Amino acid sequence: MDVADVAEGTFDEENSVRPRSRKKKSMSGSGAREHKEQLQKLQEKDPEFYEFLKEHDTELLQFSDDDDLDEDVGTDIEDGDLQLDEEASELEIQERGPKSSKEVITTSMIDFWCKSIQENGSLNAVRSLMRAFRTACHYGDDGPNESTTKLSVMSSTVFNKIMLTVLNEMDGILRGLLRLPGSGGKKETITDLMATKLWKSHGHLVKSYLGNALHVLNQMTDTEMISFTLRQLKYSLLFLAAFPSLLRKYIKVVLHFWGTGGGALPVVSFLFMRDLCIRIGSGCVDECFKGIYKAYVLNCHFVNAMKLKHIRFLGNCIIELLGVDLPTAYQHAFIYIRQLAMILREALNTKTKESFRKVYEWKFMNCLELWTGAICAYSSESDFKQLAYPLTQIISGVARLVPTARYFPLRLRCVRMLNQIAASTNSFIPVSMLLLDMLEMKELNRPPTGGVGKAVDLRSILKVSKLTLKTRAFQEACVFSVVEELAEHLAQWSYSIAFMELSFIPLVRLRSFCKSTKVERFRKEMRQLIRQIESSSDYVNGKRSSVSFLPNDPAAASFLEDDKKSASSALSNYVVSLHQRAEEKHNSLMESSVLVGEESSKFGNEISESDEEDARKNEEGAAVFSSSWLPGNDSKVKQPTETNRKRKKQQKENAIDDDLVEDLVLSSDEDLPSSHSPSAGENDDRNHLPPKHKRKQKHRTKRLKNK
Repeated sequence: MDVADVAEGTFDEENSVRPRSRKKKSMSGSGAREHKEQLQKLQEKDPEFYEFLKEHDTELLQFSDDDDLDEDVGTDIEDGDLQLDEEASELEIQERGPKSSKEVITTSMIDFWCKSIQENGSLNAVRSLMRAFRTACHYGDDGPNESTTKLSVMSSTVFNKIMLTVLNEMDGILRGLLRLPGSGGKKETITDLMATKLWKSHGHLVKSYLGNALHVLNQMTDTEMISFTLRQLKYSLLFLAAFPSLLRKYIKVVLHFWGTGGGALPVVSFLFMRDLCIRIGSGCVDECFKGIYKAYVLNCHFVNAMKLKHIRFLGNCIIELLGVDLPTAYQHAFIYIRQLAMILREALNTKTKESFRKVYEWKFMNCLELWTGAICAYSSESDFKQLAYPLTQIISGVARLVPTARYFPLRLRCVRMLNQIAASTNSFIPVSMLLLDMLEMKELNRPPTGGVGKAVDLRSILKVSKLTLKTRAFQEACVFSVVEELAEHLAQWSYSIAFMELSFIPLVRLRSFCKSTKVERFRKEMRQLIRQIESSSDYVNGKRSSVSFLPNDPAAASFLEDDKKSASSALSNYVVSLHQRAEEKHNSLMESSVLVGEESSKFGNEISESDEEDARKNEEGAAVFSSSWLPGNDSKVKQPTETNRKRKKQQKENAIDDDLVEDLVLSSDEDLPSSHSPSAGENDDRNHLPPKHKRKQKHRTKRLKNK
C-alpha cells in the first residue's frame, strides 16, 4: 500500500478515516504487521504527515507487540461473542418493551369509558372499549399479536364486565355512530350505508365487534353463555351483510350449535338463523337451506326411541325456515326429493343388498318424513303442492320395495306419511291396499310360536328380528296399527259421495280376515271397524239419495261439507278413540323423553315468548357471565376417542357380519341384512344367542362360504 493512497484516503473525506481505523480490531496478525511497516516507512519518508496523524488519529498508530501474535481464531471468537451479546440485548429490549407498556384493564376503566360514551359520545372511549373487548375475546390465545396489544385482562371479573357491557350496549352505540334506526333494518340499508363516509370512518368498529364475538363463540363451551351471546348478537346481525366471509362463518357456527347443542341452545340458534334469512335475504338463504338440511341428515342417521322427539324438533325447524322464502325453498325441495327418487330407482333397477340398504335406513326415511311435513305445512302454496305427487310415488315405492313381514314397521311409517299428504292436499291416495296386504301374510294368520314376547314399539324401529316376528306382541301391534291407519284413511273420505264404492273392497277383505283368523281379539277388533265403516256408508247413501246432481258435477265437492267440518261421522269419532288408545300405549313404552324440542316442536307462541325474554337480558347476562371461565382455559372439550384395540375389534366384528350376509330373497322368511340403525342391530337373531354359540355360528358360516 502506497503512502499516496493513505493520504488520499485521509484527506478525500473527513469521515472516512475513523471507520477504517475501527477495522483494525478485526484485522489478522499478518495484516497488522504489514500496516505497521507501512506506517514506519511513512514516518521515514514524510515525518510531518506522521506527526499530523499523531495529533488527529492516534488509534491508527497504536500497535502493541501482542498484535503480531494474534490469530484469526481468537478474533473470530471475540467478534462472535460481541454479536451474540448485541442480539441478546436487542431481544431483551423487544420483550421488555411491550410488557412494560401494557395497561391492566380494571372495572373502573370500563365504567369510565361507558360514562364517556353515554355523556359525551366519545369516539376514543368506543375505541378503547373495543380494544378491551378484543383483548378479552383473545385472552389466552397463543398468537403472534398477543405481545403487541396494549391492554391485558387479569381476572374473570374484568372479563365478565367487558363481555356484558359490550354485548348489551355495542349494538346501540354502533347504530348511533352510523345513524341507523334503533332496531330492524334490511340488507339494502347496509348496502346504501357502505358508500358513505360514516361507514368508512366506523365500519372497522363493526367488523371488530362481529369478528371478536365470533372468535369467543368458538371458544365457549357453556350452553347458557353461548345462548346469551347469540341473543345479543341477533340485534346486530344486519351488519353481517357487509362482510360475506364473516356471514358464512356465523352460519357454520350457528348450524353446529343448532344440531349438537343442548338445553335452549338449538332454539336460540334457529331463531338467530331465521332472523338472519329475514334481514339479509338472498345473500344467505341458499347457504342456510343447504347447511340446515345437511345438519339434519347428519343428526338423523341413527335413531332410537329417545331421539325421535329431537329429530322431530329439528325437522320442524327446517319446515319453519323454508317458509321464509318459499320460491327458493321449492327449488331446494325439488332437488332433494329428486335425489331420493334416484336412490329408490337405483334400488329397483339393481336389486342389490347395498342399494336396498340405502333406502331402508333411518336417514332415508327421516328425509321422507321431513319433506312430507313441508308439503303438508305449505300445501296451500301452488309450488309446494306440485311436489306432493312425486313424493307420494317415492313413498309408495319404498313401502313395496321389500314386501316382507319384518319390515312392517317401515311400511306403516310410509302409510302414515301418505295419509298426511292426502289429508293436507285433499287428494285421494290408494293406501288401503298396502294395509290389507299385510293382513293376508302368514305371519299374522298363524299361531305365535315365539311366546308372548316383549311389547314392540313400531314407531321407533324399521324392522324386527325373526324371533320377534313369531311373538304374540308383534302380531297384536301390527293388527292394531293396521286398524288405526285404515280407519284414518277411510275417515278422510267418509264424507265423499263415492264412499260406498271406495269402501267396498276394504269391507270384503276385512270380512275375509275375520273368517280366516283364529284369534278372537283380532276378530273382535275387525268387526268393530267393519261396523263403523258400514255405519258411515249407510249415512252417506241416505244423504246421496236426496241429491239431484251428477257425480261429475262441481257441486259434488261440497257434499256433506258441514258434516266434514264438524267431523261428526261414525268413522271420525272412532278414529279419535283409536288415537287416544295408541297414544296411551306409546307413552307407556317410552321410558324417558328428550328435553330438547319437547316443548318447542311446534312454532307459534314459543317464538314470541323467546323474543320477550330478551327484555331481561341484563339480569340473565349477569347470571350467565358470573363464572370464572376465560378464553383459552379448557376452551375446547376433548371428545372421547376409541382406543385402537376397540376399533380393531369393531372392524373385525363388522367383517364377520359381512361374511354372514346371504343373498336377498324377497319372501316372508328371508330378508335384508341388518340395517345401519341401532334398533335393527339390537333385534338381530344372533343377539339372542350366548357369546360362545355366536362365535361358533359365525366361524362355521364363514368356513362353509369359503368351501
